[in-house]
Amino acid sequence: MLVGSLVVFELRIWGVGRGLEIGALARLALPVTVVGFALLASSGGLLFWASFDEMLGNRVFLVKMGLVVLAGLNAIWFHARDGLRADDRLGRVQTALSLGLWLVVIACGRFIAYN
Repeated sequence: MLVGSLVVFELRIWGVGRGLEIGALARLALPVTVVGFALLASSGGLLFWASFDEMLGNRVFLVKMGLVVLAGLNAIWFHARDGLRADDRLGRVQTALSLGLWLVVIACGRFIAYN
């Protein structure tokens, strides 16, 4: 839910589907993104709680959490500067950064068990 809805939204920011009004797409996709994040945070929180000593010693987990914070700060910055209306190069860079960060977060999640 999180990454899928972000990809749809980011494709529009990058110029795909210019016929779709960006505000309407944001009103549809971004709540799905927030729900997806809430589900991930809830299930991840339970997994963390089950083995918090082990997770705090796991470098991959710490990198993953740092990247989640960076992704969140990037999203806050995008919306604080009204990136929906700006439709500029910085917005495209921010959305590319967002997608990259979330893909690395997913990869880190897969590697936690091997570290």
